[in-house]
Amino acid sequence: MSAAARLDGVEACVFDAYGTLFDVHSAVGRHRARIGEAADAVSAAWRAKQLQYTWLRSLMGRWTDFAEVTADALDFALDEARIADGALRRDLLDAYRSLECYPEVAGVLDALRGGGMRTAILSNGSREMLDAAVASAGLASRLDAVLSVDDVGVYKPHPDVYRLACDRLGVRREAVCFLSSNAWDAAGAAAFGFRVVWVNRFGQARERLPGAPEVEVDTLGPLPGLVPG
Repeated sequence: MSAAARLDGVEACVFDAYGTLFDVHSAVGRHRARIGEAADAVSAAWRAKQLQYTWLRSLMGRWTDFAEVTADALDFALDEARIADGALRRDLLDAYRSLECYPEVAGVLDALRGGGMRTAILSNGSREMLDAAVASAGLASRLDAVLSVDDVGVYKPHPDVYRLACDRLGVRREAVCFLSSNAWDAAGAAAFGFRVVWVNRFGQARERLPGAPEVEVDTLGPLPGLVPG
C-alpha cells in the first residue's frame, strides 16, 4: 500500500469519526491531572472496552446506543483503576462529546469539497454524540451527511452499517472512498466493497482479516491528492 496511489472513480469520501477525525484520548487528556499516573491506562482501557462492547453486543443481539456503551466502558476502566469519583466520571463523559479534532481535518475537508467531492461521516456514534462532536469541532458545514449506526441497530463491521452510506448518499459501494484509523474498520469496509484508505496514525500492525485497504497513510493530509477533484 502506498500514499502515491490514485483512487479513480470516487464520488464520495466517507470518514469514520472516532480515532479518524476525533482524538478519542483527548477526553482523558483534558482531565489528566485529576486522574494522575493512571491516566494513560484509563484512556486505553476505556477505548478497548468501548470497541469490545460494540462487537459483543452485536453478536449477542443486545443493542444499545454508543452513549451507553461509552459509559459502560468508562465504568469498567475506572473500576479497573480503582477510581471512584462521580464528578470525574461525569466530566469525562461530557468531554467525549467535544473531543479534539486532529489538526489536518478541517483543511482536508475544505480541499475535498472545494474540488467537488462529497463528504460524510459514518460512525458507531449515537446521533446525539456525533452532532455534539461535529458542532464542537466546527465541521457541520464541511459535511454532506453525518450517518449513525442508530439507524440500523448494529455496529461496525456489520455490512448493514457500510450499506447505510450507499443508501443515504445514493452512490455505488465502489464509488465510496472510506477512511478509518481503525484497522478492523478498514478491513470491514474493504470486505464490503469500499475503496479504503487506512489512516494508520500510530504505526499499528496490519489486521489478519478479510478485506484490505488499498492505501495506507499516517494522517488524512494526503487524501486530496489521492482522489480526483
